[in-house]
Amino acid sequence: MINKSLRFQHNNHFCQRNMPDDMARPLIRSRGEGSGCRHLEASVAEADAPVIGVLGTGDFSRSLARRLVASGYQVVVGSRTPKRSAALFPEEAEVTSQMEAASQADLVFVAVFPEHHSTLLQLKPALAGKTLVDVSNGLRINRDEPSNAEQLADLFPESSVVKGFNTISAWTLQTGPRDGSRQVFLCSNSSTAKHTVMQLCRRIGFVPVDMGLLSSSRNVENLPLYLFPCWRIPIFCTLSLFAFFYLYNFTRDVLQPYITAKKNVFYKMPVETVNVSLPSVALVMLALVYLPGVIAAFLQLWWGTKYKRFPKWLDRWLTGRKQLGLCSFLCAVLHAVYSLCLPMRKSARYKLINLAFKQVTNKVEYSWVEKEVWRMELYLSAGIMALGLLSLLAVTSLPSVSNTVNWREFSFIQSTLGYTALIMATLHTLLYGWDHAFDPAQYRFNLPPTFMLVLILPAVVLLGRLALLVPCVARRLRQIRRGWEKSRHIRFILPEDVCHNGLEDVSNV
Repeated sequence: MINKSLRFQHNNHFCQRNMPDDMARPLIRSRGEGSGCRHLEASVAEADAPVIGVLGTGDFSRSLARRLVASGYQVVVGSRTPKRSAALFPEEAEVTSQMEAASQADLVFVAVFPEHHSTLLQLKPALAGKTLVDVSNGLRINRDEPSNAEQLADLFPESSVVKGFNTISAWTLQTGPRDGSRQVFLCSNSSTAKHTVMQLCRRIGFVPVDMGLLSSSRNVENLPLYLFPCWRIPIFCTLSLFAFFYLYNFTRDVLQPYITAKKNVFYKMPVETVNVSLPSVALVMLALVYLPGVIAAFLQLWWGTKYKRFPKWLDRWLTGRKQLGLCSFLCAVLHAVYSLCLPMRKSARYKLINLAFKQVTNKVEYSWVEKEVWRMELYLSAGIMALGLLSLLAVTSLPSVSNTVNWREFSFIQSTLGYTALIMATLHTLLYGWDHAFDPAQYRFNLPPTFMLVLILPAVVLLGRLALLVPCVARRLRQIRRGWEKSRHIRFILPEDVCHNGLEDVSNV
């Protein structure tokens, strides 16, 4: 074993001696011997890489230091208590005082809370002319006050402040970037400093996004504080519709039998009433996805131009269709799960046993109803097709999937298949209702069956879409969307002495 070890060391020494110098040197190595502090030196291939300083020793600072070291940077960490904090950082990173870190570094990450920025004023001479990256966030959404980055720029006027990395968590820095957390928003008044930070972002695996001047830092700092800003209206609509349909079904199916016949069916509230309400919400929400497109098309036909802005409410409606569709998909999936669980209930078993007992006592040998069998088969088939198409729409709305298809493919899926899903869902509801609309017993408390209310909006959308498919209407809409304008459709009338060639001189300017 000793001879093999010596022979391996000899061969390893021979290989290192004969390979190029750049490959023989370690990525990060000691820069001094006999000193108390650990100094770092980049390899020859990275000699032009800046020394990165990190002020602060919190979770974000430790994760950032690990990511920078793993990317080949030489890192120096500034701490008020270097000896106590040294064990928290990688061995390749130098942990020293804040003044020494600010003096050594070419680019400094300020990873301290904004209320402690004033404690760094003693470092102003060492940070003069250097790039400072502010990674802080506020505790609340900032509307009018200067941002943390702007206040830091006021404290250090001789430094170039870059706002960035505040939307990246410490966990993301440790585990590496993912599809949903790869972007880093940057803004600064110095294009040189911003370009340097952008290079650093790319090197550690993130995608920099230029947000302009430092005045945009307030919006960048507000980004992590928003709580589903695009989802508020869709979620509110979903909950409001569910509450309406639940109360409506409760009144018809639970309250009415109790008041009129003293029949206690309150056991239907947790499952049956919910299961009838969920598909109602799903279909109405799906109709709300395609209704604004129909309204926008008719407005363009009425105006005769595509260059007039839509009203704000319609503009917000158009931009929120993805969230509306996903809420519809959620309700449809819950409806499918509830429907599969219906036979598992005790009440369903008791009903089945009672029905079988009645058939035995009444000596009913054949209870097959052809019409009801066909109704149920078609009803389930249409529902499965609608849920499958909704699943396809939901999957293709994911950024990782939508980025793999071109615009024509995405439009075909979201528009053509989307309308097909709406048609199948509407057919599913129609088959559920069957001929109940003509049964007086279904109008409990003089309230029409739920499916009649649900079908109103999808019917409006499908009829509107059908009207837009009429050839003359579709041709005019296509012309408008290609730049034709009714107000600039000018007809030139030539003088009488000019020869005509039998054609009308019409100019579509």
